[in-house]
Formats: sequence, structure tokens, C-alpha cells
Amino acid sequence: MPSPHTLTETEQQVAEKLGGLPIDFEAMAVVSNLFRAANATRNYLERTVLAPHGLSWTAFVVLWVTWIWEPIETRQIAEEGGFSKATLTGVLGTLETKGLLQRERSTTDGRLVIVSMTDAGRELMQSLFPEFNAHEQTVAGAAGDARPELADLLRRITVEIESQR
Repeated sequence: MPSPHTLTETEQQVAEKLGGLPIDFEAMAVVSNLFRAANATRNYLERTVLAPHGLSWTAFVVLWVTWIWEPIETRQIAEEGGFSKATLTGVLGTLETKGLLQRERSTTDGRLVIVSMTDAGRELMQSLFPEFNAHEQTVAGAAGDARPELADLLRRITVEIESQR
């Protein structure tokens, strides 16, 4: 659901409320706009391409990570996807029930759970991802010719933040 206030209205209100504080407004705008853009993108992709396939954003991320790295341990999926193991457990159950993934205990360490795609899961990702990417093109189109620079800047932000762990 869109915010009741436009981005410009929000930025003006923030400037009025915080104008007397020693704040780096440019840094705040970068982080705020990054967060808003990420949420808007996620909501757009869920609404346009994932919902018709009965998938949430988290389910799609689990499928994507598994598709790329299979077989993969559950803890690695959670880490790659940026969500808790508890969240992952529920999503894995749903995706397993839909016949898209399968879980099995590691043969070398019974405490570890290994996740693989089923044939149906691979077929779904093969057909779904080009559609998903078409919508990524729509999102990225807002950056115009600055797409390569924007992608590089976002990578740099990610690397910097991840190096702080």
C-alpha cells in the first residue's frame, strides 16, 4: 500500500521537524530512499509477478537461492536470504507441500538439513524467472542510462555494510 504522503512531502516535513539538529540530511535521504525503493520494489514484484504464482517474496527468495546453489543447507538459505531460520522453516514447509522443494538430512551430519529443487520447482523457476526479470527491467528503467552506475553504487553500499559485521 502506498504511503499517504509523497516523497517530497515527507522530505519537507522531516526538514521542518529536524532542521535544528546536527544531522547529515543527505545521508539520511540516501538511507531513507534506499529503504523506500527496496520496499516499493518488493511490493511491486510481489503484486505483479509473484502473487499470480502463489508466491510471497520470501518464498521466491528461497526458491531462487536454492535454484542457484542446490543442494544447499537450510542455514545457508537463511543467511543468503536474510531471514531467520524460523521463518525459513515455515516457508520450506509450504514450498515442500507445493512440490517445489525437498528436504533431507545430511548424510555426513544428521543435524544439517539439505534442500534441493524438485523437477517441478526447477520448471517453475525456468519459466518464472524470465517473467520476473521483465519486471526487474521495468523497475530498473527508472534509472535510465544510470543503471550501471546505480548497480555499482548499490553493490558498494552492500559490501561496505557487510564488511561491518
